[in-house]
Amino acid sequence: MWLRNREGTEPLSARSPLGARRILSLVALLLGIAAAAFFAVRAASTGAEVWRWEAAIAALVAVVAAIDLMVLRRRRRDSGGHGGHQ
Repeated sequence: MWLRNREGTEPLSARSPLGARRILSLVALLLGIAAAAFFAVRAASTGAEVWRWEAAIAALVAVVAAIDLMVLRRRRRDSGGHGGHQ
């Protein structure tokens, strides 16, 4: 019986959080790009240093989200495309 080989205390209906992580990363990527563009325009129009820092932080968020999406894509490909089941 397949239940004998289970290890740990996970429930039988446990689901991978990779779908939610993918959605959150996509939202962070889109918002990070939009915010970086907005802050860059503000920095160019006002010349204030604070807007440059805001643009850099937003761009960093977008880069981290893009890297996370690439990691999730690779995990999905390596696991056979079954949503991260291992």
